[in-house]
Amino acid sequence: MTQRLADLAERKQEALHAGSERSVERQHAKGKMLARERIEYLLDEGSFHELDMLARHRAHESGIEERPYTDGVITGWGTIDGRKVFVFSQDFTVFGGALGEVFAEKIHKVMDLAL
Repeated sequence: MTQRLADLAERKQEALHAGSERSVERQHAKGKMLARERIEYLLDEGSFHELDMLARHRAHESGIEERPYTDGVITGWGTIDGRKVFVFSQDFTVFGGALGEVFAEKIHKVMDLAL
């Protein structure tokens, strides 16, 4: 059981840093915030609860070998001035923020939860 929890913790760390260091540096060099930074800036401090952090694309036949966690979009909920809100933020450091099947499913889910 301990090994499984360690594996889960490792995967979550990978998801927190899904984009390459080079992509992160390029975004910051342009004066842009990363997806998680934008969410943290918008929401009340410490209120963000991420959904589907370990989701990955299923485009196996497209020749894309890389399968980073989050599939290029961060989704979840938090609060703004104490009011619960649902948010998503496209992550340009993962596949250039391109929309894929799992990406769209994550956004659809968070929109449904917002209702």
